[in-house]
Order: sequence, then C-alpha cells, then structure tokens
Amino acid sequence: MTHAGGALAAFLGKRNDRWRAVTEVLPLRGGAETYPAQLAAIAAAKHSICLEVYIFEDDSVGQRFAEALGERARAGVHVRIIYDGVGCLGFSRLHNQLEQLGVQLVEFHPIAPWRKRFNLSHRDHRKILVVDNEIGFVGGLNIGLEYADIADGGLGWYDLHCQVRGDVVIDMARLFRQTWLRNDGAMYEAPPHPHGAKHTPVAAPAIRLLENGPRRKQMVIRGAYLRAIANARTHVQLQNAYFLPDRSTRAALVRACKRGVPVTVIVPGRSDVRSVYWASLYAFHRLAPQGVRILRWRGPMMHAKAAVVDASWSLIGSSNLDARSLRYNLEVAVEIVSATTGRELADAFDRDALHCDEFTLADWTALPWYQKALAWLMYRFRDWL
Repeated sequence: MTHAGGALAAFLGKRNDRWRAVTEVLPLRGGAETYPAQLAAIAAAKHSICLEVYIFEDDSVGQRFAEALGERARAGVHVRIIYDGVGCLGFSRLHNQLEQLGVQLVEFHPIAPWRKRFNLSHRDHRKILVVDNEIGFVGGLNIGLEYADIADGGLGWYDLHCQVRGDVVIDMARLFRQTWLRNDGAMYEAPPHPHGAKHTPVAAPAIRLLENGPRRKQMVIRGAYLRAIANARTHVQLQNAYFLPDRSTRAALVRACKRGVPVTVIVPGRSDVRSVYWASLYAFHRLAPQGVRILRWRGPMMHAKAAVVDASWSLIGSSNLDARSLRYNLEVAVEIVSATTGRELADAFDRDALHCDEFTLADWTALPWYQKALAWLMYRFRDWL
C-alpha cells in the first residue's frame, strides 16, 4: 500500500464492516446533472427499478419521472416506489397514474390516523434509486421543480447527489427491500449478497452505505461524522441545509479547531424553513467565536448534505445535522474514502465558498433584540424542528 493509501486507510478502521471496493463514484450537482443521469438510467432499465423518495412533486419534473417509470413498467420492468406520507401530500394523482401503469407503490407512515402504520414523527427522508441492481443514486435531491435548473424553469436549489456502481449498489437494493417489506410491500426475491468477504480488511479507495433506521437511530451517520472529524488533520468542510448539530458534534468541531484544523461549514443564506433559520443563527453565534467558520450561501436554497475531511474522506447523503434527521427519520448516505473523490469535492467546496458570505459576530450583534430572542427561543426547540 502506498503512503497515501495508508493515510486514507486510517479512516477505514480495522475490519470490513460493509466497506466495498470503489467501482464508480460520480458526484452530481443539482437537478441539472442529477435528473438527466437518473432518467437515462431509468430509460435503460431491463429488470428492476427501486425508488425511495421523501418528496415526489406533482409538477413538470414529477410528471417526467412518472412517465419514464410508467414506460418501463409497461415494458415489463419491475418498478417499485416507496414514498413518504408527509413529503408526498400532493401525490395522489401521480400515485393513481403510476399504479394504472403497473408500478407498485408503498406509502411510508400515512398521516391518516385510521390507517395502518400512522406515525407523524418518523419519516422516510431517504433518496435512493437503484436500477437493475447495477447503478445506484443517493443524495439530497427529491423530485420536483425546486431542484431543477433555472434554465429549465426550476428554482435552481443547490444540492448534491451521487451516482455509484459496484457492490455498494447491492447494499442499496437490499436496504430498499428491507424498508419495502417492513411497510407491507409485496414479497420479491432478495438481491444477491455482495461479493466482498464479511470481515476482510479493505484498502482505500472504498465506499460503504450508511443508514439511520428505526432501531439504529442516530448512531451510524452521526458516528461516521464524529470519527472523521476526530481524525481530521488538514481540513473539515461541511455543507448542510439544516445545521443544528448536537453537543457531541459541536464539541468535535471545536476540538478540531483547537488542534489547528480549519473547520468550514456552508449553510443556506435563506432557508426554506424559517424556524430552523432562526435556531441556526443562535448556533452560529456560539460556534463562530470558537473558530468554526460559517459561510452563508448567496444563491437559491442550499439543500446539500455533504462533507469532506482532509480531501480524503467524503460523505454525500440525505441526512441533515439536526435532531430530526439523526433521531427520527430514515436517512441514507455513502461514506467514501478516496483521494480522487475527496479532492474533487474539496475543490468544488472551495469554489462554492466564493459564492458565500461569512457569518461574523458583528452580524449577530447587529440583530435587533427581538430577533436575538426569537433565535434563542427557536434554538431551545431545536430537537423538534
């Protein structure tokens, strides 16, 4: 193993623990890159399509996906969709359209109290697309005009997704099936097990699927963040749409700063959830004096959930750094130990930083007293936002 490879392996740990060899990892930026790649994969499907999504809008983007999925179902491809009951409140027309075309659908935790599995708190916030158990997509993008490029009539929200190939796609397919069956989806044959030996050490570059589920709660994705930040030696770079880190994560970031590791977080300049915006302001004013650099995105909503540490360890997924994502939602991410992917994402982060304004204590001081009070109050309710 090269010296660089040995340094990367420090992020891997001593055992396999579901690490897979990297076959393909392609970061995708926004709907302009993600939607064409997803639609091309759907159009080429020969056997199966598994889509798990929080929001599936009944708009021009949603219709385009519905038509593509319906066409494959008519062609004999097994098309299965898991959608969230809260995120897809306006989905009934597309649901009926897809069902008539032969698509199988499961609603995760309907919001109707008289229906089975009613639950308002626990949501399916994952964004997974698996085609033929060969190509997979995971990240922060839902299906809707918000994420489409402005040139295509969308709102141009900034987000990150990831296209992957290899054994990690089988892990995604098996995770989808687990959720499908737990929510009364019709039984179907399980995808094969990945080829990697169960406890064989894996060298970098490597990738693994991380998932927060109903039993594992916050430990998995949060634990990956904490390990990476603790191992950081040169840079910690985070992008997070709803940044309300818990005490352990805040402490890890501050400890990194005290070791001399620059820590930078890109957050929305204008959030679509105002309560989170105010609570985050209070968090910023506590972190900034301790060395954590907060950059506020100038453009349309910044919805990404990604991280890069030392340009070697990366994470792209659906999970925000807030209590709702880490404790209550079903979430998913890919953790990547690769100098190539890490450098690509770190360079993109540096370019994004040029389109941000830094939060300073002067920004906090300039707020009227009642806005500071509102920020303090919303922060007190951060675990329920």
